Amino acid sequence: MPHDADGTLLAVDNLKAWYAESQALHGVNFKVKKGELVTLIGRNGAGKSTTLRSIMGIVRNRQGSIKFEGQELIGLRTFQIARKGIAWCPEERGIFSDLSVRENLTLPPHLIEGGMTDDELMEAFPNLKARASSGGTQLSGGEQQMLAIARILRNGCKFLLLDEPSEGLAPVIVKEIGNQIRQLKARGYTILLVEQNLNFARAVADRHVVIEHGQVVDQLTNEELAANVDRVKTYLGV
Repeated sequence: MPHDADGTLLAVDNLKAWYAESQALHGVNFKVKKGELVTLIGRNGAGKSTTLRSIMGIVRNRQGSIKFEGQELIGLRTFQIARKGIAWCPEERGIFSDLSVRENLTLPPHLIEGGMTDDELMEAFPNLKARASSGGTQLSGGEQQMLAIARILRNGCKFLLLDEPSEGLAPVIVKEIGNQIRQLKARGYTILLVEQNLNFARAVADRHVVIEHGQVVDQLTNEELAANVDRVKTYLGV
C-alpha cells in the first residue's frame, strides 16, 4: 500500500463541507499514518461525523483536499472511494432485521484482495459465531456493533472509518468493542475513529484530533492527552 515518505496514508487539507446552505466544516486539517489509530473527538455537532462522510464522498458539497495514498478523493463518488480501500461503519450500523447474522455478514462484496473470509470473521467475532442464525436486530446493541464492524472487513479495505462504536453501550460491552478494535489494529488495519467517550478513546488510540465548530483546534498523542485531560474535557463540555 503506497503512502508518503513519512508514512502518511490519509491527508486532509483545508476541508470544507456544506449541507445545503449550512457550512459544517470550515477548513479541517489532519493526517493519519499507516497503521495508526486516530480518534476525532469533540462535542455533538462539532463536525466529526461530517468529516468521515466527506472522506467517503457521502457529503458531496465539499472543497479542499482529501488525499489517500497520495491520490485526491475530492470529486470521486463513494463507490470509487471504497474501491481505493476505505470502508465506513456508520453510527446507525445499518443492520438488516430480515437477514440472519451470517446473511448480514455476507452482504458486502469483495472489493480488494485480502479481505477476511466468512470463517475468519466468525472466529474473530465469537459472539457472532454463536448467533449466526439469529436475525440481525435480535442481537444486543453490542453484538449489532460487532456485526457492523465485522461486515466491512470482508471487502478487503484496510483503512476503516468507525463512527461512534461505543455509543449507547454498557461499559462492559464498550470494553469488549475496544478489545476488538485493538485486535484490528494489530492485524494491520489503519483506523480513523469518531468518539465522544474520552476514556474509550484513550484506551484504543495513538493520537487524537479535536474538532470544534468544524475546525481542528488541537491534536494530541495519547500521552499528551493523559497530561491534558482537563483541557480536552473543556473541548468536550464535560
